[in-house]
Amino acid sequence: MADRKAALIIVAAGQGTRLGGAPKQYRHLGGKPVLSHLLARAAAIPAIAPIITVTHPDHGQPYAEALAASGLTSDRAFRAPGGASRQASVRNGLEFLAAADFPADGIVLIHDAARPFLSEVVVLRAILAAQAAGAALPVLPLVDTVAEIDAAGGLVSNPDRAKLRSVQTPQAFRFGPILAAHRAMAEAGREDFTDDAGLIAATGQRIATFEGDANLFKITLEADLTRAEMHLGAKAPIIRTGLGYDVHAFTDGDFVTLGGVAIPHDRALLGHSDADPLMHAITDALLGTIGDGDIGQHFPPSDPRWRGAPSRLFLADARARVEARGGRILNVDGTLICEAPKVGPHRPAIATLIAEVLGLAVDAVGVKATTNEKLGFAGRREGIAAMAVATVAFSG
Repeated sequence: MADRKAALIIVAAGQGTRLGGAPKQYRHLGGKPVLSHLLARAAAIPAIAPIITVTHPDHGQPYAEALAASGLTSDRAFRAPGGASRQASVRNGLEFLAAADFPADGIVLIHDAARPFLSEVVVLRAILAAQAAGAALPVLPLVDTVAEIDAAGGLVSNPDRAKLRSVQTPQAFRFGPILAAHRAMAEAGREDFTDDAGLIAATGQRIATFEGDANLFKITLEADLTRAEMHLGAKAPIIRTGLGYDVHAFTDGDFVTLGGVAIPHDRALLGHSDADPLMHAITDALLGTIGDGDIGQHFPPSDPRWRGAPSRLFLADARARVEARGGRILNVDGTLICEAPKVGPHRPAIATLIAEVLGLAVDAVGVKATTNEKLGFAGRREGIAAMAVATVAFSG
C-alpha cells in the first residue's frame, strides 16, 4: 500500500433510513448499488489506491455485490468494520491503514459513500491542497440567501453568504496528523464529531479549502436519487403509474386485516389468503406499472399454498418483479372504503408496515379511509373495498 500517492477511505457503515428500505449506499442507481458507482469511479483514478470501504459488520453481502458490480479488483479494494458512529468508523479505516504501514506523510482522502460522482479533478485538487496545507476540504459557494431562524421558525437574520460555503467530501489530510487527532479524541471520550475537518480543527490544525464539484451532491432523500438517475443517464426517468382495486365480503369472525395490521372488529373478511384488500390493491397497482397481470394470475385462489397466506408475501413479490424490470418504487397511495372499523387509529402502523415491505420511507406511503355514505355494498356493511395507485420510475 505504501507506494501509492493517496489512500481513499469510503464511509459506508451507515444504516440511514431517511431514503427508505436498504441503506442509501446500497439502493440501486442505474441498475447497480450507489456504492458500486463510487467504487468504479475511484478505481479509474490512478492517484488513488488503496481503497478502504468501511461498512457495517452485517453488510458483507451487499458490499460484496457492490464491489462485484463496480469491476474494482480485490488487490486495490479492502473492507474495514464500521463503528458505532461515523467518527468511530473513520477511525477504524485509519487504523486499518496504520496496520498496513501507510506512511505518516501520505495523503488520505475521506469520502461519503452517498456521494457517488467522484471525479479525478476533485481528487487531484484534494491531494495538492492537503500536501500544501496538511488538511483541506472541498467547498461550494452558496447561491441562495441564507436565513437564521428561531425555535418557532421565524427569521432572526440573514448571514452574509459571501463568507459561507457548503462543505463536501472527499476531505484530505496528511495521514499521521489525522490518525493522531482521531486517536486523541477517542481517548478524550469525544465521539460527537460528524466531520473530519472539524475534528482535526479542534486540535488546532488550520484547514484549507479547495473548489468542490456540484455533481458531488449527497444522496439523502428520494429526490436526490432521482436527480442522480438523471445525472447518470443524462435523461429524465420514465414514470409509470399503476391502479389497483380489490374488495372482500364480510363473514363471521372477530378481526379484519387491513394493510397487514389485524384490527379488532365484529366481522372478518372472506378470502383465500388473509383477505387484505389494501395490500391486494397496492399489489395490483405495482403489477400494473410493468404490465404483469394481477394478483390472481400470480397467486391463484385455487392454489392451496396461499390459503390463509399473509398478503405481505404478495406485495413483496410485486416489489421484486418491479425491481427486476429496473423499476424504482417512488410511492404508493391507498384508500379503504368501509363504514367500519375505524382506520384512523391504525394508519401509522399500516403505513409503517407497507413501507417496510416496499423499501420506502413512511411518508412515501399514503393510507386513507372513507365511508361510502351508506350507499352500495360498503355502505350496507357487506364488505370492504380498497383502491390504490403506485408510481414507479424507470431509467430513461
